[in-house]
Amino acid sequence: MSTGLIIALIVIVAAVLVVAAVLTLRGRGSQHGRGLKRRFGPEYDRAVARHNGDEKAAERELAERVERHGSLREQPLEPAERQRYEDRWTAAQERFVDSPREAVAEADRLLAELAKARGFPDGGQYEEQFNALSVHHADHVHGYRRVHVVASARQDGDGRTDTEDMRAAMVEARALFEDLVGPARRREESRTPTGESHARAGQPRDGRDDSRGHLPWAFNRRHAKGS
Repeated sequence: MSTGLIIALIVIVAAVLVVAAVLTLRGRGSQHGRGLKRRFGPEYDRAVARHNGDEKAAERELAERVERHGSLREQPLEPAERQRYEDRWTAAQERFVDSPREAVAEADRLLAELAKARGFPDGGQYEEQFNALSVHHADHVHGYRRVHVVASARQDGDGRTDTEDMRAAMVEARALFEDLVGPARRREESRTPTGESHARAGQPRDGRDDSRGHLPWAFNRRHAKGS
């Protein structure tokens, strides 16, 4: 066999190996991306939007969150402690009627304190705490973001806050509150057979009728005053 033919065969084999390696890496990357989409749900799309549509950048960010916080184990709450948090949330909802801004600020503080009690990073480091929550409560963590943004926002030019935005933030944040105030559970148990979370599907976690989740808030029955 001539030297030229041997060189040609080596080049062909090397090219085949390179193509195979590229295809393998692409396949792994695609599988990795699908895994992150399943894990983070809507939070995956929000991460992509924050990165101006760059899925690779968003996936690097989300993968880093999993690496940093994926091993976190949520701590249980004592019954009396759970009751105190529930009472505070109920009081915040009732307060919304007359003082919506103060009610939202209390909900923001309450979620931060509750998350810390469950073993998540301290609420004084909001971004770190949010990222950790997103790994374990991806379906509902956006409610915390909305409450935090609204609670931190300045009033508009008329010196008043958009009450509807505050109300919507409180409603969405309640799903995360109910996740955190409930018993710790494995991630795969928190979804219905269709992949939808129990709270999102409108079903209580233990399968029993929970009238609290269906009672209208006081500020849905009366117009809340602007703060």
